[in-house]
Amino acid sequence: MPRVDESIINFALYEDANEYLGMAEVTLPELVSLTQEITGAGIAGNVEAVILGHFEAMTTTLNFRTVTRSAVSLNKPGYHTLTLRVAQQLKDTVKGTKVVQAVKHVMIVESKKYAPGKVAPASSAEASGEYAVTYFATFIDGKKVLEIDKLNFIYEVDGVDYLADARKAMGK
Repeated sequence: MPRVDESIINFALYEDANEYLGMAEVTLPELVSLTQEITGAGIAGNVEAVILGHFEAMTTTLNFRTVTRSAVSLNKPGYHTLTLRVAQQLKDTVKGTKVVQAVKHVMIVESKKYAPGKVAPASSAEASGEYAVTYFATFIDGKKVLEIDKLNFIYEVDGVDYLADARKAMGK
C-alpha cells in the first residue's frame, strides 16, 4: 500500500513512567560517521574511509516552554533513559485515508548543559537542555530499525548488527 509521509501529529517524552509535560520540541541526535583519510600507492589522491559503526559524539536537545521540575531533574548526575513516542501522519494514496504511524526513539543521556531561559510577561521561558547520548534506538510500528549502543559496541540497522564481526574479532 503506497503511503506518503505527511507530518508529526504530536509526541510525548517519558523518563521511566514520568511524562515530561510542557515539552516544546526535541532535536534528535545527528549521526556523523567517523572517517579516516587514506592515501598511498595506487590511490589517485586522498580517500575518506568511513569507519564501520563508529560515530562522533551524539547529542540531543530538549526544549521546554517553561522551567519545570522534570527539566531540572534531568540535571541529576548519572544516566537517564528517555523514551520519545511520536504519532506520525501518513496518507494512504490508494484509499485516500490518513494513517497514524507509531515511532519510538529511546535514548540514554547525561546532562551537558541546562539553560533555564528567560522571564518575560505572557511568554514562554524557552528553557532547554543539551544531553550527551550514549545509546540511541528507533522503532517504527514496533519494529526496531536502528540501534547504536556505543558502550556495548552495537550498530544495528534493519536487523543487521554491523559490528558483530568486529566484536567477534576482538574476542567479545
